[in-house]
Amino acid sequence: MTKRKTVPDYKISIEFWNKIKPLLPLPKPKKKLGRPREDDWKILSGIFYVLRTGCQWKALPRCYGAPSTVHDRFQEWQKDGLFKRMWQAGLLDYDNEKGLEWEWQAIDGAMTKAPLGGAGTGANPTDRGKKGTKRSILTDAKGIPLSVIVDGANRHDKMLVKKTLDAIIFERPSLDDGIQNICMDKGYDYPDIRELVKDYGYTAHIRSRGEENIKILGFRARRWVVERTHSWLNRFRRLLIRWEKKIENYLAMLHFACTWITFRAAGLFG
Repeated sequence: MTKRKTVPDYKISIEFWNKIKPLLPLPKPKKKLGRPREDDWKILSGIFYVLRTGCQWKALPRCYGAPSTVHDRFQEWQKDGLFKRMWQAGLLDYDNEKGLEWEWQAIDGAMTKAPLGGAGTGANPTDRGKKGTKRSILTDAKGIPLSVIVDGANRHDKMLVKKTLDAIIFERPSLDDGIQNICMDKGYDYPDIRELVKDYGYTAHIRSRGEENIKILGFRARRWVVERTHSWLNRFRRLLIRWEKKIENYLAMLHFACTWITFRAAGLFG
């Protein structure tokens, strides 16, 4: 007798749910009587299942509710900005528990495939010109994500710096509180980028082209954290390949993943 295949349990923990529940928008009043609204906790767990496994919405196990209902709720919450608020709440929690380390920050981009195209995609120069998307991330000294934006894979990293810095979703400390350094690789080694980050109040630490094989004490260690954060994001299989045509939906998934990373780093769960 063959064993029945079990569905992995991706139910959101009660600790995490208690943090998120106050952020949910009020449900829209029903115009007519019908089935009761599906439980928000179960629906959020279903969205998290899609984020972690990368499965199609229609392949979502029924234990999380009807796939169409889960997808509709995802769209509703995305338009309301819930996932961004969740991330901000995670950063507040982390800052209270551990303290964000603003003294050393790092920025870097990473490309993923986007076979369905849509806004924020372009010809990937490293994948024979196939459709791809690039995400640009800013992190603190421990790799906690502070900002993320999305653009086409054909966009040079230097073109995304201003948008990434403008997209920081948590209040950045005043420069009166201390020097803020930013680490960047040789792909950002341009005079206008050095001037740009200076205008934003940063002290730039950019590996000059031609110096990539020269060891500079502490440089790699401080920049490596953002590469690790990209690796963390790639563990969420929905982000490994972008299947969302709408850039807003892809960003919502990114925000959800950043929420999970931040709350976990704060020690909310193991």
